[in-house]
Amino acid sequence: MNPTNRQRGGEAEKHACSYLQSRGLLLYDRNYLCRGGEIDLVMGDGDTLVFVEVRMRRSSRYGSAAETIGPRKQARIINAASHYLQTHPCQARRPARFDVILLQSGQAIEWIKDAFRI
Repeated sequence: MNPTNRQRGGEAEKHACSYLQSRGLLLYDRNYLCRGGEIDLVMGDGDTLVFVEVRMRRSSRYGSAAETIGPRKQARIINAASHYLQTHPCQARRPARFDVILLQSGQAIEWIKDAFRI
């Protein structure tokens, strides 16, 4: 039986989380959801709070994983991060950044630190 997109996405997020944890990041939250958007992973990198978007593509036929994070997607992630900071005031005092993990079939994981800014 073929896995659903949701199952594949969950596996991609687990893989990305393990990858980042092996590089010293700490997991705080997974699949943070609010009305305006979702954050795949909320992690800590030293003193910095990191909002991570995980993008996976099995094929580049319809574009790369990076091409799927346009201005509209970024706005939804920023909105969700704002909500997270409002509901977690102790985290709001920390510097924050937005990272992206790209998983493309047959290629190494690509980690883009500070991929976009507010």
